[in-house]
Amino acid sequence: MLHRYVIERDIPGVGKLTEPELCGAAKTSNEALAKIPGIQWEHSYVAGDKTFCIYLAESEDAIREHAKLSGFPATKITPITGIIDPTTEHA
Repeated sequence: MLHRYVIERDIPGVGKLTEPELCGAAKTSNEALAKIPGIQWEHSYVAGDKTFCIYLAESEDAIREHAKLSGFPATKITPITGIIDPTTEHA
């Protein structure tokens, strides 16, 4: 079973990367993901010197393995226990 996680990555200068540089980072990440079963990258937010990545994974160990293979640090891994949005009020 896959669980959803937020991965906070400290990457100095990431917010100043160009589109081609971000494309290269995505390629590197995808190549690492292809080598690890039980993990999927949903998307990432780039902000200043950090990225906040949303992943589905069987375990935190899979996320750590991705960090090792890709070279992108997993500074903090937080399991997501629920999702709310403006429509949650009407549930």
